[in-house]
Amino acid sequence: MRALSTPRKGQEATDLTPKNPIEELRRRKQEVLLGGGKERIEKLHAEGRLTARERIELLLDPGSFQETGVFVEHRTTDFGMADRKIPGDGVVSGFGRIDGRLVFVFAQDFTVFGGTLSEPNAKKICNVMDQAMENGAPIIGLNDSGGARIQEGVQSLGGYAEIFLRNTLASGVVPQISAIMGPCAGGAVYSPAITDFVIMVKETSHMFVTGPNVIKEVTKEDVTFEELGGAMTHNTKSGVAHFAVDDDEACLAAIRRLLSFLPSNNVDDPPRIASQDPPDRMESRLNGIVPSESNKAYDMKEIVRLVVDDADFFEVHEHYAPNLIVGFARLGGYPVGIVGNQPQALAGVLDIKSSTKGARFVRFCDAFNIPLVTFEDVPGFLPGTEQEWGGIIRHGAKLLYAYCEATVPKLTVVVRKAYGGAYDVMSSKHIRGDYNVAWPQAELAVMGAEGAVNIIYRKEIEQAKDAAAARAKYVAEYNEKFANPYVAAALGYLDDVLEPQETRPRLIRALSALRGKRQSLPPKKHGLIPL
Repeated sequence: MRALSTPRKGQEATDLTPKNPIEELRRRKQEVLLGGGKERIEKLHAEGRLTARERIELLLDPGSFQETGVFVEHRTTDFGMADRKIPGDGVVSGFGRIDGRLVFVFAQDFTVFGGTLSEPNAKKICNVMDQAMENGAPIIGLNDSGGARIQEGVQSLGGYAEIFLRNTLASGVVPQISAIMGPCAGGAVYSPAITDFVIMVKETSHMFVTGPNVIKEVTKEDVTFEELGGAMTHNTKSGVAHFAVDDDEACLAAIRRLLSFLPSNNVDDPPRIASQDPPDRMESRLNGIVPSESNKAYDMKEIVRLVVDDADFFEVHEHYAPNLIVGFARLGGYPVGIVGNQPQALAGVLDIKSSTKGARFVRFCDAFNIPLVTFEDVPGFLPGTEQEWGGIIRHGAKLLYAYCEATVPKLTVVVRKAYGGAYDVMSSKHIRGDYNVAWPQAELAVMGAEGAVNIIYRKEIEQAKDAAAARAKYVAEYNEKFANPYVAAALGYLDDVLEPQETRPRLIRALSALRGKRQSLPPKKHGLIPL
């Protein structure tokens, strides 16, 4: 066996001595942590944004993050890319814990090639998505990217398609949450759109398919980034985003709070949290909260807060279609999905936007075993050519379909009005509502008394000597017949009529009884919701 050669005189021993592998590993790891370098990190901080790693550190329980694909690099050699390789390649991925529960996460690193998507970093994202589905854990994506990496061409586009496929396959299997914490444009927007919840940071995040420059060139419209695709635009106008927050820290805190209401997957039950709020608490303030005048507004959110545990209501889609409120709360420690008509906005009517908003939320709750509690005060669907031509029939049917399809426990409280087809839609007994009750001032009818009388007694009123007195008489008769919940209760359409102050303990008892509910749908590949 040949002996190892010794260094020649004057030759440094380190030339032939292997590097310490541990020291080399530490050097490489330090390089990974720097991402695109200190200058780019400082620039990001100057814009009020955190780095990908700082975001993950704030999001997850301390010390729980385990990174995957640490040293992945792109393989592109064109356009000078062969000499521009950075470990991690623009995305940080892995798994960790939130409140002790397993989650999988990826965060695009804007300091590395502007966070653009390459084929290798798309594979990193796909890897954590596959593992999330296999292990039944939520997927959290922190989006901050300039889009597809142009130097890779169709390979980058293929990476997006791989992600879209997994978003679709994971839908209804594990919760998917997307945070938009910087730019998200072009094809990149479709991944967040498929996920369950989208959170946007005000001023620093933007989403759009085509940017302001292209729009100006094609349509001659002059619009800013913020007007076109800012956080409040997508929270108020498009409904693409569910939450708008002030900064990165608030965004990550919102994700943690949202996950506290959700199960890890579609098989698990939502997490119960002990509450000091007594389950048998009677709330006397509810008895006088609804005005005696049926056309006077009040705040349905106040009713929700007085009923749920610790007045804690986590509203979803707060700024979009405010005539319908949706969100999460707890009753007796157990998470529930809240749906309620809001008399303070459009008198609580259902329209195109609110129907779509409600349908999406109801379907999410049903997919993840979260019981639904509906607070109803609905005078009907919004009339008008804009609504009819916009497809209110089809969009209203989405909400109806969602409630009909839902097999989770469904509890409904008719607070005041339940008119027309909207009565049917809002989780009525006829579409498999499990526990339907009403407050004593509830009105269940085809329409309000004035409108009904004008139709039913039109001729009688026209022929009467005193038309006003005749109309008043017929309105009083109609109200006596329908402006109360007892006709519906006598028909079995309501399980009971409650004093408002009893609402909380009654709902908690009903939920306890329905916790083991098992209900199935007819065998089929999937239904055809009226899209």
